[in-house]
Amino acid sequence: MSGSRSLAEHAADQLAPLGEVTIHRYFGGWALRSRGIQFAMVMDTLYLRVDDAARPFYEKAGSTPFSYRAAGREVVVHTYYTAPAEAIDNQAELCALARAALA
Repeated sequence: MSGSRSLAEHAADQLAPLGEVTIHRYFGGWALRSRGIQFAMVMDTLYLRVDDAARPFYEKAGSTPFSYRAAGREVVVHTYYTAPAEAIDNQAELCALARAALA
C-alpha cells in the first residue's frame, strides 16, 4: 500500500483542535477532510493543500510538490506540498498550516 494509514491517523490526531478531521481512501493513500473539505493527503508522507500565496513559505521550508509517474512522464501537482518535517509533531504549527489549507 502506498499511503500510510498510521501517518494519516497521527495527523488527524494532531489536528483535533480543528474539530472533526476524517480520513478517507484516496487513490493509493488517504485524504484528510474537515467539514467535507479535503485539505491534506498522505501518500507515504503528509501533503497539505497550498495556494499561490502559501507556496513560497513551503518552498523556503524545503517542501516539495506532490508528484507521480503516469504514461511515462512525471506529473507535478503544485496544489499539494509536503508538510515541513518539524510541523508534523508540532500541533500548533500543523494546525496553523491546516487552517491556511482550508481557507
